[in-house]
Order: sequence, then structure tokens, then C-alpha cells
Amino acid sequence: MTRRILLGVSGGIAAYKACELTRLLVKAGCSVQVAMSDAATRFVAPLTFQALSGRAVALDLWQPQAADGMDHIALARAADAFVVAPASADLLAKAAQGRGDDLLSNLLLARDALPTLLAPAMNRAMWANPAVQRNVALLRGDGVRLAGPASGEQACGETGEGRLLEPEQLLAEIDALLTPQSLRGRRVLLTAGPTHEPWDEVRFLGNRSSGKMGWALARAAWERGAEVVLVAGPSALAPPHGVRTLEVQTAQQMRDAVFAELQRARVDLFIAAAAVADWRPAAAVSGKLKKQPGAAPPALELALNPDILAEVAALADAPFCVGFAAEAGDLHAQAQAKRMRKGVPLLVGNLGAQAFGRDDNAVVLVDAHGVRELPRASKLELARRIVDEAAARLGALNPTPER
Repeated sequence: MTRRILLGVSGGIAAYKACELTRLLVKAGCSVQVAMSDAATRFVAPLTFQALSGRAVALDLWQPQAADGMDHIALARAADAFVVAPASADLLAKAAQGRGDDLLSNLLLARDALPTLLAPAMNRAMWANPAVQRNVALLRGDGVRLAGPASGEQACGETGEGRLLEPEQLLAEIDALLTPQSLRGRRVLLTAGPTHEPWDEVRFLGNRSSGKMGWALARAAWERGAEVVLVAGPSALAPPHGVRTLEVQTAQQMRDAVFAELQRARVDLFIAAAAVADWRPAAAVSGKLKKQPGAAPPALELALNPDILAEVAALADAPFCVGFAAEAGDLHAQAQAKRMRKGVPLLVGNLGAQAFGRDDNAVVLVDAHGVRELPRASKLELARRIVDEAAARLGALNPTPER
């Protein structure tokens, strides 16, 4: 079903980012209706949003073409979610205090139970102002979701908290806004990406895993309200939005990080999506191995790496564990054998050669009852289905704990 997004744009230099957000929403299959404050039109022309959304922009509370003169009611009722990005200090004040002196503020008053997300953007001193923080607290108390702001360089030349989130991050926030919070109150720990096992200071043993599936799983768990920790092997991907990411290189470092997190606080769900190297050089060489003319290649002695998933699954108070298997050949039989060998209730199998580096995949879900195929889809869509499956099983076994 097409998601209908009412996108409000208030005045501020960050309004230009709302153009890219509109494009991303449309690309994701959403229907986008933009409503702008008068101040916003000083930064971006309404025609830009009309071209990107394919819809005329709502600008004025008194637009003569509005049905019965009540656009502030009709637009709010026709949406599945209301997003304001950027949300200026003035907009936050109007929303918190119930003021309605233009179309955008009236839309906020008329939103009823419409899921609402405000993405603040302003100068760092403005954001830190006690009055702004009081308004933010009031809005959160009213059930409004706030996204950001981020910290960094600002248009005024200062640096600090107050930047609008990037459009890709806002898109993730909108997905979370519209996703049932099946993992709220849960803590999810994931591993993702490859490991690099050093042979000398420039060479390593590794594999072609990009980390895309693990990153997608982390996002899907975060969208569902979980506190998410991602232990990530080497990857070119940026850390997932909203997720605490711990970067490691080797299998031993990954194992140490996983067990440190297990000891730090209770973990409800552990997803081992990393393509951990099975072996490592028994001893890493200092410096760089040199090729000597006429000499035989150096011998490479291997040592077995820790089996992180099997170790976690064997704990007396183990979290619900989900494993991954990248196989070649008879996927169903090999994935089921690996599930039993690891001692986990659910395993996701795929053909490694058809998965590494791609944006899509086809997988099988393997449990004690057999094998179920999930057809090829984007890795994010598959991740959402896998996390929903894990969340349902976790909920059946262990209701959400009090923390």
C-alpha cells in the first residue's frame, strides 16, 4: 500500500535538504504532499517541491482552490504520517504551545492521532536555549517523535548540535515512525560484515562480504524500537542511523566485543550475520613478507577461529539466537545441518556467490520444522521479514521484560 506522507517545510537554510528527502520518499513509492511556511519559500521555491512530488504545494491557509476552505483539516486527514523537516525554533514553539497562525501550524493542531515526526534544525545556541528545550520536552510528552538534530558544522560557520539530519537518516526515521514497535524494550546485538585476519602488515585472509545484509538487519531492528548494537567487521558502509556500532577487524576482536556486550547488559536477540573467517594465520608476520627470486612461496599455517554463534547459543542464559549460513551446493540440507550444529532455533541460509556485494538476495528460513523460502527481494526488505520472524518467536518465548 502506498504510504501518504504530509511533508511540512518550515523556514531555515536546511530547507534545501527537504528537496532530497522528497525525492527519496517518491523513489520509495510514497505519495508526498508538501506544505510550506511563508518563511520556507524564502529559501526554496515551491515549484521545486511541486516538480519533485508531482503535486501542487500547499502554501496558504486561505487558498481559494482549497475544498471548502479547510485544507488544514483535509490534508491532515489524507495522510498516513506528518513530517516537518526542517522544524525551526518558531515551528517548535507553535507546536508546543498550540498556536495556529498559518497553514503549517494549523496542520499540526489538526493532526489528531496522525503519527508525527519533527526534525529540528537551527543554530547550536538556539537549540540549547532553555525555552526551546522546554518546548521539545512538551512535544515529546505529547507523543511527538523528534529526530535529531545532529552535531556538526553549521551554515553560520559555528559548530555544534543543531544540524538537520541527512535525508537518508530522515527516511529511516519515517520508516520507524510507521513501523509497529515489536522490539521496544528489547536489546538486540548483531554481528555483520567480514573479518580480516592478518598474515603480515599488508595482507590478510578474508572474504567478499560487504556487510549490507547485517546493516539492513540492524536498521530493521532499530525501526522496530530496539536498542541495537552492531559489531561490524571492515566495510565501506557508513554506520547505520540510530545504531551503536563497534568496529572490529578480526574474528577474535569480534568475539571479544560480543561477549563484552553480553556482560554489559541483557541481550534479548542475537543475530550473527557476519561472515566470520573460519581460519586465521597461526602467527602474523611482522612487517611485509618479501618475494625472493627463485625461492619457494612462504608456508601458511592456519589456526581455527572462535565459533562466536555456537558459543553464544551454548550460554546458560543465551539470548534468542539467529544464525546465517552462506553455502554452495545443496542449500536446504547444508543450512539445516549448520543450524543443528550451532544449536540455534532459527537460521537464515543463502547461496554465498549470489549474495556477496549485491543489494538483493534470496534466502531460506530454517528451523526445527523445516525450510521456508523467501523470494528474492532487496536486502532491507528481507531484513525486515527476518527481524519480524525473530521478534514474533522471541515474543512467544519471552514477553518484553521490565527494565
